[in-house]
Amino acid sequence: MPKLQGFEFWSRTLGGARHVVAPMVDQSELAWRLLSRRHGAQLCYTPMLHAQVFVRDANYRKENLYCEVCPEDRPLIVQFCANDPEVFVQAALLAQDHCDAIDLNLGCPQMIAKRGHYGAFLQEEWDLLQRMIQLAHEKLSVPVTCKIRVFPEIDKTVRYAQMLEKAGCQLLTVHGRTKEQKGPLTGTASWAHIRAVRKAVAIPVFANGNIQCLQDVERCLRDTGVQGVMSAEGNLHNPALFEGRSPAVWELAEEYLDLVRQHPCPLSCVRAHLFKLWHHTLQVHQQLREELAKAKTLEGVAAVSRELRLRSQEDMSRLEGEEPAGGLPFFHWICQPYFRPGPEEGSRESTGARSKRALEEEEGGADLLSKNKQKKQLRNPHKTFDPSLKPKYAKCDQCGNPKGTRCVFSLCRGCCKKRAFKETADCPGHGLLFKTKLEKSLAWKEAQPQLQEPPQAGPGDPGSFPEVLGSALA
Repeated sequence: MPKLQGFEFWSRTLGGARHVVAPMVDQSELAWRLLSRRHGAQLCYTPMLHAQVFVRDANYRKENLYCEVCPEDRPLIVQFCANDPEVFVQAALLAQDHCDAIDLNLGCPQMIAKRGHYGAFLQEEWDLLQRMIQLAHEKLSVPVTCKIRVFPEIDKTVRYAQMLEKAGCQLLTVHGRTKEQKGPLTGTASWAHIRAVRKAVAIPVFANGNIQCLQDVERCLRDTGVQGVMSAEGNLHNPALFEGRSPAVWELAEEYLDLVRQHPCPLSCVRAHLFKLWHHTLQVHQQLREELAKAKTLEGVAAVSRELRLRSQEDMSRLEGEEPAGGLPFFHWICQPYFRPGPEEGSRESTGARSKRALEEEEGGADLLSKNKQKKQLRNPHKTFDPSLKPKYAKCDQCGNPKGTRCVFSLCRGCCKKRAFKETADCPGHGLLFKTKLEKSLAWKEAQPQLQEPPQAGPGDPGSFPEVLGSALA
């Protein structure tokens, strides 16, 4: 059967999906995807997977995609981050039988993406992106799609989208923010950029950004003309967003925990989801925030969630007839949008409720350290996690890793090895002796005597094969 493309792929394979759950690292795992599908989501993405790790690590593949067959989890798009065409295609070939399309992440703006050279930090490398998309389009049996962020200029964003379409991208998700818009500087997504891209390409387009409720979804579809709307933050705070409902938090929290028992996932994912769902309630009952941060088992997390339900129900009876506090549209126990604070508000909030990381790193409590840090401290009782006591290292001139103190190039070992090999040079500080070894090899070859081949015997010479054979027969 020929591979479906463009609008045919969107309408037939994806069922004309309009309500889409975004790829979210450690957040769009199987249990959460199933919860979202029960409440109106028509298409889901896996969390972003690292293509290179996916190729080399069978356990990584099993944990993130091969864990179990789940017919309810379709249509499904697997997203990879990658910066090498061959590696991207190798990973996609391993995943294509378990999904309906492969997505290339060109939208991640985080520092880890900058260090790893992927996501939104590839958006200026158009030649590389063309090669990646073209090769995937040629080799895969499923379509290749892309998720991008915009440039500040609309015309450059349009040319970027057209380049990806020409290379073979069959569906484009446009996040209407630049790569600099993140954290407290997130700001508002530009639907004008998304609308311009939609008009300029002949493939389906999904919009991402500014989605907090179903009314936003409908307005985005109308104003931009896109085929579908993707939600990330809005979905995390209200998985029933696409149903147009704002249920009690405990209703969705308990349903999610039941799904986790059927489809286990790391406890860190579960805890993170409950922090999002119970966000507003945890501002009221902050002691339970600490208990949720310290819970070390699924049942421990579930117990905190049950206690939050009881506290919320007590608040319901106590606050009957009153208005929601804090400028919220609903009372704290109702699923509702979360509006990210700006830079000034964020700094004010940081002096109030303590974050999960602050709870884990609080002074004077080994039991408040994360599990990994506790393990490290057991192996080395003298180990400290105070950032001010960590040694300061000079950085490699090329990659930013700690450089070798005796390196002749002032580089880390990895960068030094590449340069020394390229220049046939030595670096005694890193024990790299390319020049010395080459000189020894050449000297050894010159010292060897010329090897002369022994003269071959002619037909009439004594001992020649025909003569010996003839005498033997006689």
